Amino acid sequence: MQLFDPNNPNEKKKIIAAVVLGIVAIVVLGYLFFGGSKKPTNVNQIAARPSPTPVRNPNGPPPDAPIEDLEPIHYNATLAAASEADRNIFAYYVPPPTAVKPPVTPTPTPTPPLTVSSLTPSNVYARTGDFSLQVMGDKFTPAVRIVVDGRPMATRFINPQQVATTVTADLIANAGNRRVEVRTPDSSLYSNPGNLVVTPPPTPNYSYIGLIGKPRGNDIAVLQDKSSKDLLNVQRGDVVGGRFRLVSISDKEVVFVDTTLKIRHPVTFSAESSTQSRPPTRRTAVDDEPEL
Repeated sequence: MQLFDPNNPNEKKKIIAAVVLGIVAIVVLGYLFFGGSKKPTNVNQIAARPSPTPVRNPNGPPPDAPIEDLEPIHYNATLAAASEADRNIFAYYVPPPTAVKPPVTPTPTPTPPLTVSSLTPSNVYARTGDFSLQVMGDKFTPAVRIVVDGRPMATRFINPQQVATTVTADLIANAGNRRVEVRTPDSSLYSNPGNLVVTPPPTPNYSYIGLIGKPRGNDIAVLQDKSSKDLLNVQRGDVVGGRFRLVSISDKEVVFVDTTLKIRHPVTFSAESSTQSRPPTRRTAVDDEPEL
């Protein structure tokens, strides 16, 4: 069998490639074994080389001059800043103390041009009717008005030390204090405020706990004193507690009228009667005054 066909071009190319590869392999092997074995440079030879001779300054002192004749060298370079010697690098930051502001001096309140010194009356009961209020003071003029809780009132000028008005019942319907001032409509003149005290009126200290019916409608209300727990049988027109007249009786409530202040006080029926109450007694604290 023939191994190589000289007439086949592919066979020729294979032979050429094999020859080239063989030559390259021989060259590489020869370089590795013979070309890379140069003798290394001796370190001692490098260290033994002579140092360069320093160049001497021709204007300087001779080498053998005494040390007293040598000039000092001045080095003027800027040194780097060093950290503080006593500084604790582990200390926490402490903020500076807060500056204390000086106390603010309040602006003095200007003195009112007008003066209110007193009220007559200065104390009234709530739920009473209209009443006359006298305001005493100084420097009043015919143009001023009495102002009660912000409401200007019809004012009577009496003299520079006194003015008056009529306070209506709706202004004292509830207990509390009322601010009273004297001022002109344009507020160019004004006074210091006065205080009108409105107190709660006295109320009957009784509970309505029973009703006894009689012929001709002459019913009797059974009342219980809240303090002593005494029972009272009271008819229309009777006065209890020295000032409260019974004017109405029904199965739901009784109505008293304050004989002094003329204020009505309804008291609703209450079924909570005490089992320890005393038995009904004679109608003490009941007079024979005629019905209103």
